[in-house]
Amino acid sequence: MSKPKLFTPIEIKGLTLANRIVIAPMCQYSAEEGNMNEWHLIHLGKLSLSGAALLTIEATAVLPEGRITYGDLGLYSDQNYAAMSLTLESIRRWSDMPIAIQLSHAGRKASTEVPWKGGGQFAPTAGLGWQTYGPSAISYNADQQPPVALDKERLKRVRDAFGAAAARADKLGIDIVQLHAAHGYLLHQFLSPLANQRTDEYGGSIENRMRFPLEVFDTVSAAFREKPVSVRISATDWVQGGLTLEESLVFAQELEKHGAGAIHVSSGGLHPAQKIAVGPSYQVPLAREVRKVVHVPVVAVGLITGYDQAEAIVGTGDADMVALARTILFDPNWPWHAAAELGGKIRVPNQYLRSQPNRYRGLFETE
Repeated sequence: MSKPKLFTPIEIKGLTLANRIVIAPMCQYSAEEGNMNEWHLIHLGKLSLSGAALLTIEATAVLPEGRITYGDLGLYSDQNYAAMSLTLESIRRWSDMPIAIQLSHAGRKASTEVPWKGGGQFAPTAGLGWQTYGPSAISYNADQQPPVALDKERLKRVRDAFGAAAARADKLGIDIVQLHAAHGYLLHQFLSPLANQRTDEYGGSIENRMRFPLEVFDTVSAAFREKPVSVRISATDWVQGGLTLEESLVFAQELEKHGAGAIHVSSGGLHPAQKIAVGPSYQVPLAREVRKVVHVPVVAVGLITGYDQAEAIVGTGDADMVALARTILFDPNWPWHAAAELGGKIRVPNQYLRSQPNRYRGLFETE
């Protein structure tokens, strides 16, 4: 029986990952003033023992006003850095899983309540709210106050903040930085004509609309000292007049030219009128199209729950890796179970070696 492709190594700009399973960034909305706390140690620590190849820290704001909610993580202050350092030190004592971090700015979708309390947007004058910013003064919903359009000075502030956060991530020993250019947040807002109606060099054609995200990429890449920088994109807005797959393919090719280590393909999140036919692997065709035009690893995501399903995605070449989010929250040992089902091997902590069932002898690799 041939070795399942899902459990073969892959390299991203010199970083070797043990298999093709990535833990996607998942917002926890549980930070305090942007700082990690005990929840993040429990949450990330549990996932760091899962056997996946890469653990990605949730969307982490590069500026306070770039947080989605008041509970978002940040990496814009020394306090944020210190709290994250303590958490990572504890995790790394017991796990050697490579760690990535997703750097983000929410743009016009910032200043909201946490999801389990409704998720509505706070006005800038509300106690928990703040002023939002975007490429243009166009709100996400008609009943929201429009963001302030970023002028050249504020564009520089945002760009520099991404660079400063990447430098902190480098100092923390983070292995990969992922830029969040998806799901309707700031960098995606620049890419989409539905949110970006600027008349300067940052608006209009796709070449102009991707200019600022590419400037941010270059700033982050330099600050991260040429270690792998990946990008999460929304390949389509799923709305007429919005960002198209064809435009995203152009963007993906430019990212590769600028040195992107990998491209993580998602979709949507930019406009409330989006119409998405959600189902198993519903975003995989988008990843397949991106993979046709780039030569860097492509990550697929979106209702990937089955072991054979994940193996088929990487085995047929639709994508090079799969990213799990809700699936691995529901089953934190999903990679163990996938290896058992598919005939792969997986590394587990020495303390858990005795958990291997008799029928799966040889499943666990030892150091």
